[in-house]
Amino acid sequence: MLIVIGGLPATGKTTLARLLAEHMGAVHLRIDTIEQAIVRSGLASQPLGPTGYVVGYALAGDHLRGGLTVIAESVNPLAITRDAWRDVGTEAHVPTAEVEVICSDPIEHRHRATSRSTDIPDLHLPDWQQIIDRAYEPWDREHIVIDTAGQTPDDSLNVLLRALHDGRHAGENHWR
Repeated sequence: MLIVIGGLPATGKTTLARLLAEHMGAVHLRIDTIEQAIVRSGLASQPLGPTGYVVGYALAGDHLRGGLTVIAESVNPLAITRDAWRDVGTEAHVPTAEVEVICSDPIEHRHRATSRSTDIPDLHLPDWQQIIDRAYEPWDREHIVIDTAGQTPDDSLNVLLRALHDGRHAGENHWR
């Protein structure tokens, strides 16, 4: 199974993706990690454009064809990137769940953005203004939305697990 987690920075994507991967015994594939490794290699500098995503698609496909569940986590701001993730799942013949993580409380979201630190060496985190100014296309199809505002990470995980369970029982190949 492929579970694609997207959303603006500081909404809780990484925390949720890690918890879900641990719960499911899945591979957590993080585009920030891929992109920063490319930058550290000295072969490229930010902005990388689609490079990190293209590497992520290839890695996800390999893991899925190897029988592993993949949690692919990135901002995923454009419809073209969301479509590409779905294509990865289709080509690997696995169901794909699309998840958008939001933080509906702007005060809480801003606090997260201004108080967080990174675990990826040399990764520059966007400031609040960069987050709110970021190009982020609305999702144009049904998908799972997890609002992390006012919830613990475990609460958000439980909401996501229920949504994934409900989608699976509906017998769909793609969760919406």
